[in-house]
Amino acid sequence: MPILLLGGYIGRLFQEFAVVLTSAVLFSMLISLMTTPMMCAAFLGSKKNVDTTCDETSFTFRLKSFAKSASDRFHAAYLSSLTTVLRHPRSTLFVLFLVVVLNVVLFIRIPKGFFPVQDTGVIMGSLRTDQSASFQNMSEKLTRIAKIIQKDPAVAAVSAHFSGNRGGGGIFITLRPLRERKLGIQQVIARLRGKIDTEPGVQVFMMPAQDIMMGGRSARSQYQYTLQADDVSELKVWGRRLQSALAHEKVFRDVDTDMEDRAKETALCIDRNRLQSLGLSMQDVDNALNNAFGQRQVSTIFLDKNQYKVVLEFDERYLEGPESFAKVYLPGPGGLVPLLSVARVTTSYAPLSVAHQGQFAAVTLSFNLAPGFSLSDAKEILDETRIQIGMPQHIVGTFQGTAKMFSEGLGSQVVLILSAVLLLYIVLGILYESLIHPLTILSTLPSAGIGALLALFLCGKEFSVIALIGVLLLAGIVKKNAIMMVDFALDATRSKNLPSDKAIFEACRLRFRPIMMTTAAAVFGAVPLALGQGDGAELRQPLGITIVGGLLVGQLLTLYITPVVYLFLDRWRKKEKEPTVSF
Repeated sequence: MPILLLGGYIGRLFQEFAVVLTSAVLFSMLISLMTTPMMCAAFLGSKKNVDTTCDETSFTFRLKSFAKSASDRFHAAYLSSLTTVLRHPRSTLFVLFLVVVLNVVLFIRIPKGFFPVQDTGVIMGSLRTDQSASFQNMSEKLTRIAKIIQKDPAVAAVSAHFSGNRGGGGIFITLRPLRERKLGIQQVIARLRGKIDTEPGVQVFMMPAQDIMMGGRSARSQYQYTLQADDVSELKVWGRRLQSALAHEKVFRDVDTDMEDRAKETALCIDRNRLQSLGLSMQDVDNALNNAFGQRQVSTIFLDKNQYKVVLEFDERYLEGPESFAKVYLPGPGGLVPLLSVARVTTSYAPLSVAHQGQFAAVTLSFNLAPGFSLSDAKEILDETRIQIGMPQHIVGTFQGTAKMFSEGLGSQVVLILSAVLLLYIVLGILYESLIHPLTILSTLPSAGIGALLALFLCGKEFSVIALIGVLLLAGIVKKNAIMMVDFALDATRSKNLPSDKAIFEACRLRFRPIMMTTAAAVFGAVPLALGQGDGAELRQPLGITIVGGLLVGQLLTLYITPVVYLFLDRWRKKEKEPTVSF
């Protein structure tokens, strides 16, 4: 392992994954081939130099004796129970059938997600206030919210900014280490949400920052769902209805939309006849408005070492509403003319923007998931909600970003698993030059699958991409149990002319300890992943849980099911009658 890591470090200097992988493999192979023989010669030595004496009263001797005695009893109990199982092959095959059925049922029932939500110690927040909120008003609210968040004992630092448009802003929250705050990031978010809700006129959306995030529309929540239609007005109506319906579902949190159609609009209606009678023109009106609100540069002050731009504008206290127009004057021939004497002010609502996706208008709803729910639950509830509110079929809805990747990948998970199994079958068929023996080896997969799914279900984890990777890794690990048995049985049948029942029983007897040792090593290697804590551990836990659960259950069932399957397929291959089994 240190050699492999050193090779990876050398390759990492080139900043290319292919170079990293190639360098690590080649370097580790070179060092291993050169040093392993010398290390064996130095450490193993000859048998005549090994001191075999051991004090029978020492702790080491007693521990070895206990381990050997326990191993022998366990081995004898396995062989005794295997004899019974081989005498009831139909019952064993029925158990295998039940295992396959349970795999299908559990895979359908288990919640499914994309990537687990990590506790990275960082929370990203977005704010929504009135769409016509001024910068000054927004700045005050943002400051108060930042102070409320900073007082929370789990928060280490807070930074906030105002986006300058659409009445929005952002908050970046850094939490204390998990061992100090003693609460998960979702619990911290729930506590902060309860405190911030007391602040009137503002809505705060918070979500954990993730190491792996997929692209999508800019939104205040983690997942997005986009509606598209030809009619913009109809799209907005149904977008509001769907948003309201989802907000009442317990699966969703922080339901928001990108519709910005309630911004206040102020219009000046100029009386051109009145304007002309006073000797003024529209250019005079434009110049006066530019001087008041346009931040016009009117001069430059030059000093010895620097120069300063002079910008003309109203004082900030005169920029807070339509009443500011009452302070604007036009330079007429007879003196200053109030702007409102030649114009009237009207207010209305107007959209800040109209979003599009492709060639069609679009409305995007964003949402977070409540604790204990997965993306598969959200997808199911969302489809049901569309039907309940009677949304027309011509309004098309699709997921975006992470939710889109999950929706597209959900249907391909079964195909991916079956493709992996087919690939294993082809490779094993080539190695054994048989179409039957690979089926015996692949019969171990349902046993491992039921263990992996049960472990995820009991631990309250969803079947995510990480869990799927664990299942694929598990398929490569568990099939070695059957390979050990089948290889020895085939060799005993060909070289010693043993019947199939005797050969497989002898294979189980001799390969029991190697099977248990390799399985135990794999389980102990995966336990730290399953039980690991700390920042970002949620991304690793499904992998460890899948491997540990699959190996524990798969090991127990494989030791009994594989010999029975081997005999059944071997009899079917030879077209012989069922032989008498005696041990």
